[in-house]
Amino acid sequence: MATQHPATLSRAELGHSNPSLPPNATETTALLDDQPSGIKRQGDKRPLSADSRKKIIFTLMSISALLLVALAVTLVSKLGAPPAIEKNIPILIKAKNGAVAAEEIHCSEIGVEVLREGGNAVDAAIASCLCIGTVNAFAAGIGGGGFMAIRLPNGTVEMIDFRETAPAASFPTMFKKDPILAQRGGLAVAVPGEIRGLELAHKRHGKLSWERLFEPSVKLAREGWAVGPELARRISLVKDMMETNSDWSRVYASKKGVALKEGDWIKREALADTLEIVGKKGADAFYKGQIAKDIVDHVRRNGGVLSMDDMRKYTALIKNPVVGYYQGRKVYAAPAPASGPVLISILNILERYNVGKSASTADLDTHHLVEAMKFGFAQRTELGDPDFTDLKETIRSMISKDTASQIRANISDTRTFPVEYYNPHWGPIDNHGTTHLSTVDKDDMAVSLTSTVNLLFGSKLLDPKTGVILNDEMDDFSIPGRANAFGLQPSPFNYPEPGKRPLSSCVPTIVERDGKFEMSLGGSGGSRITTAVLQTMLNVYNHGQNIMEAIENPRIHHQLMPNVVDIEKGYSRSEIQFLRSAGHNVTLFDRVEAKAEIQAVMRDVDGYIYASSDTRKQRAIAAGF
Repeated sequence: MATQHPATLSRAELGHSNPSLPPNATETTALLDDQPSGIKRQGDKRPLSADSRKKIIFTLMSISALLLVALAVTLVSKLGAPPAIEKNIPILIKAKNGAVAAEEIHCSEIGVEVLREGGNAVDAAIASCLCIGTVNAFAAGIGGGGFMAIRLPNGTVEMIDFRETAPAASFPTMFKKDPILAQRGGLAVAVPGEIRGLELAHKRHGKLSWERLFEPSVKLAREGWAVGPELARRISLVKDMMETNSDWSRVYASKKGVALKEGDWIKREALADTLEIVGKKGADAFYKGQIAKDIVDHVRRNGGVLSMDDMRKYTALIKNPVVGYYQGRKVYAAPAPASGPVLISILNILERYNVGKSASTADLDTHHLVEAMKFGFAQRTELGDPDFTDLKETIRSMISKDTASQIRANISDTRTFPVEYYNPHWGPIDNHGTTHLSTVDKDDMAVSLTSTVNLLFGSKLLDPKTGVILNDEMDDFSIPGRANAFGLQPSPFNYPEPGKRPLSSCVPTIVERDGKFEMSLGGSGGSRITTAVLQTMLNVYNHGQNIMEAIENPRIHHQLMPNVVDIEKGYSRSEIQFLRSAGHNVTLFDRVEAKAEIQAVMRDVDGYIYASSDTRKQRAIAAGF
């Protein structure tokens, strides 16, 4: 499967004369003649700006660590036990013909193999997405939904909305008496949209057969793989469920009934059967046949209201992207109910500040960044499903440069303000079970795809007959009269209604420069997705970083409510002190908490494709050729 890499490399091949030098990146270069790739340590692709104060200080690596990375990529195609790499080493992929950045190394390689066989970026995205739903099912899968941005080689960009929808029996006050039912059990399950979304993308733009794109995940689910560190960590968070609930223990526990740990072998044979059937018979097999009946029966046995009619009627939607401009670049982002308008609003606010252009203004730049986030999230409170609420004027105002100018006039250089100052209407919903992947092919067809089951392992329902893990997307709706987990008040724009799609933090994004593809990116991490994508873009465009450095840099987050600046360790003491002196409530968190992750591919000015996956998730490595 995919690119084969040498297991051992000489010092010369690695580009090192001194193995103790602290590398800034490990770059995997796909050779231009399609020969096996080598891994070599190189300097920065281009000089960093004065923003180096925030640059990740990577752990000193010996030559043996680099060889282990080479071995890791070599073993990807075997789908066996993960190599013993102690550190999650950031890797920058350089390629000529195409690249895939997924959150798990197997899935990146599966996508690249599709590209090698003549498939395009859509094919690669579908195959990689199915893989993520198999391997990292805590985050995504065919029991969930999401959004996909597609850029065609001719420059046309379209969005596919395959967000889950509320069942027909839903009503605004359905969770008022017991809000936990929106997170766990059958009532939490919305109509899954992923298979219809992937089908729509494939029918419009796919090249390889639908069945071919399912084959790697069918094989993986049936034959099994070794539990990686990220899956092991997530299993440990719900250990009791894995050991005491028979639906889960038959997959995620050993024969002795102990929750699986890193390195243990796992199979998802029921899911393999489901994927094989859908691959051979098409999406209708998931929505109209026995698979649908089994899912509906399981949901209803667990207190849900999902029906066969809900499944049959589900439709993925083609939408126009929301479009903005930043420093002469054209930014395409997912429209409502996704958070693309928020991203463009914040970019507009920041554009005139020239963030990162001078080291002397670093403290003020960080303050401006936080204030722009607060105003952006205040505007987000007015979003919802545009099929249920007329949002045309709201979004037109949000993405307007004039609105950004008015907001800048209300930003102080010396202080922050109480929440009410930013005029919010309600608070955003957080979610944690999300994945993102980005792909690009030789023709600059690009895909930015974000998929989710919402919270960790979704509704905590695994249908034993189909192997499908069901979402708890109903939790993304507001509950009248009740605040969410952050103490935020509900929004009438986002109450449950039959067929309605809940507001989402997903923001798959594609950027063009001078009419040509430049970047595809997006992320996971609930309400932090927008700010993580934002800062990755700023790191590239304002701070002159390559895509790997832009992703790995420490991040800052503010979503207005709660009124707290959350800072990943790595920011300077000066910046933190400035924020506190301006009245910000600052908290620090460690990078290992992995609160948001980004995957991105980029065609740089040298003509090559660069790709990187966020090492905040273990074994997140991109691939290319």
